[in-house]
Amino acid sequence: MEIRVLKYFLAVAREGSITGAANSIHLTQPTLTRQLQELEKELGQKLLIRGKYRVTLTPEGMILRKRAQEIIKIKKKTEAEFQAISDTISGDIYIGGGETDSMKYIAEIIKEIQSEYPEIKFHIYSGNAEDVTEKLDKGLLDFGILIQPIDLSKYDNITLPDKDVWGVIMRKDNPLAIKKCIKLKDLSELPLLVSRQLSPKYSKESGFLDWFGDKYKDLDIKATYNLVYNAVVMVKAGVGNAITLDKLADTSTESKVCFRPLSPKLESGLDIVWKKYQIFSPAAKLFLDKMKKRFVNNN
Repeated sequence: MEIRVLKYFLAVAREGSITGAANSIHLTQPTLTRQLQELEKELGQKLLIRGKYRVTLTPEGMILRKRAQEIIKIKKKTEAEFQAISDTISGDIYIGGGETDSMKYIAEIIKEIQSEYPEIKFHIYSGNAEDVTEKLDKGLLDFGILIQPIDLSKYDNITLPDKDVWGVIMRKDNPLAIKKCIKLKDLSELPLLVSRQLSPKYSKESGFLDWFGDKYKDLDIKATYNLVYNAVVMVKAGVGNAITLDKLADTSTESKVCFRPLSPKLESGLDIVWKKYQIFSPAAKLFLDKMKKRFVNNN
């Protein structure tokens, strides 16, 4: 299975037409058709449904599209790493992470590196722990920034300073907004929007749900989310109240929402992680060295 043929396949998936794909990649239609037929034969699966006006993907074709995109990303990343091996440190660094105020520490190091090595480019991917670790494991990210608690058995890590405080974002006209903090019994009265990191599926082994005890299953959870922005939009619309970390949403005087911490206090630290035994590009190693100097060697 050649990279070239995977690119042909992705062109067809993108254009929805063999003719359109052939034009976009400057290939004759018979040649493209033959390459696709050989790919289906090689994989032993039908990948395309050829309609009168449009080509669509079979379920197997959808799987291949996802894998082909990942393979091509890894190829480009690998090529960039080797091109960066020179006297001048350059290249790309891929970092994934959840939403947290502690991201400011990463931003400080990025600014420092780019002032010294302007040819280094950073690519930031936002997602929850599940999204980030999946991409880490596939080699699509160099580093992940994960909100504790998280299973670190597959990774090396550096714990960052500070802890983020969990609480509830609610509309200011909510009767509970007059409280300074929200207790577990208060949550039972609220329709809730819950971070997927807070769900039993992702937190079962971490002990994170111990704060809720056996009451978690009784909560009125209307929806789950992985990034806060959309959750806050739903809070403003009156869908529910979001359990989330502090300092991620605008709770200023002009805002319709406010943040109230949980009581007793529930906090999470932050780790920057990378795969064990990972071989870094010069640029990624520079980033890691600066992280260690800032947060490990000075402790």
